[in-house]
Amino acid sequence: MDPAITALATLLAVLLGGLLTVRTNDRLWRREHNRQWRDIRISAYNDFLAASRQYVAFALDPTSRIEAAPHPSKPDESMPFFDERGTPYKEKLESAKTAVRLVCEGESAIEASSQVVRRARQIAASRAVHGALTVPHEQFESLWEAEAKFIGAARAELGLPRLSVRPATPSASSDNLA
Repeated sequence: MDPAITALATLLAVLLGGLLTVRTNDRLWRREHNRQWRDIRISAYNDFLAASRQYVAFALDPTSRIEAAPHPSKPDESMPFFDERGTPYKEKLESAKTAVRLVCEGESAIEASSQVVRRARQIAASRAVHGALTVPHEQFESLWEAEAKFIGAARAELGLPRLSVRPATPSASSDNLA
């Protein structure tokens, strides 16, 4: 009887050790998986903000050729159209926005990214109408506000604390946007 009890105790110890190992490995895998997704999100959010800044910087460049046409479904808005030199900026912004949509966990960061894109497009359309140096300042304020909302939504999604101070708004010059 003693050898049977010893064998059973050994078998139970091996099973328990195996279960604990599986549980520990599962926990480590989940932690690593979450860390990788967090890094992917940070990269996508950073790329999006960089693309939006580059888009606006291009729009404000006095040598950029931009045309504006009425928006087909929003009569009070204009749509900017770039030449072949500006097309990569538009494509990069659209691609970065799509990447954000792919990795976001919630609606608030997606909506905030859409607002950043709308505001950047408004600046580009205004640039086509008003010229590089006379884009209304209110449009820049609106862009920085949309950007701050995006950053807040991204930070919340990443589990980072809220910023108690609103980030400084960049100058409207293209030197600070690139």
